[in-house]
Amino acid sequence: MEGLWVLFLLIFFAALPALLVYLWVRSGKFPLSALWFLLSLLAGALALGIAALLQNLVFPLEGMIKAREGIGLLAFHIFIRIALTEETGRLAALFLLFYLGGRFLGRIEPGSPEPGKIKPEGVPYAPDVGAAAGLAAGLGFALIESAVYGAVNMGITLLRAVTAAPLHGACGARVGIAVTIGNRKPVHALCRFLSAVAIHGMYNFMVISPGLPAIVLALLISFTALASSIQVIRAGAGGVKPLR
Repeated sequence: MEGLWVLFLLIFFAALPALLVYLWVRSGKFPLSALWFLLSLLAGALALGIAALLQNLVFPLEGMIKAREGIGLLAFHIFIRIALTEETGRLAALFLLFYLGGRFLGRIEPGSPEPGKIKPEGVPYAPDVGAAAGLAAGLGFALIESAVYGAVNMGITLLRAVTAAPLHGACGARVGIAVTIGNRKPVHALCRFLSAVAIHGMYNFMVISPGLPAIVLALLISFTALASSIQVIRAGAGGVKPLR
């Protein structure tokens, strides 16, 4: 019975950030419906699988770096093998989400000559919708990852719920915006994607650095990035009905 309680607490703490955002969804002030929020969480889980495959492909390159014990190897591991592969996995999963979601679920196009008409294709999704879906996908990614880590050490799950989940949500929001504006503003989209990789990499570097200042900086990076992502969502979602 004790093992079941530990498992319950593990799942609860890993899912807590996603549950808090779900309350935002239910408030009606989030630009996604409950269905789209759930699909975005699932996209985050898919992104984790894609990232794992990419990391296996990149792993042999790590051994080819000459500076095997220097800063070159560390930078490659943090920014390429972890940050770049995970954000690329999110990019692929979110692109698939919007493509299939728009095709089979349809969406309401603001400003359409026939308000309320649901069309499978057309005007690209707004950036705040991309940010919201990316935020949810990042939390879905973090939920699965934290649960896996927590199966080994419960303390890791508690720590990651406070730091890694907001980080993944913030990076996911940036990747989500990149997906929605990619066909109109490719340079801007690339900058959004690279900013997610950079933020992710800097956070990882701080996490593995010794001392309290590094931990504080990791928290600042995580929550500052999350706050700016939430601001984008709130600014764009004002008065707009959630994506159905």
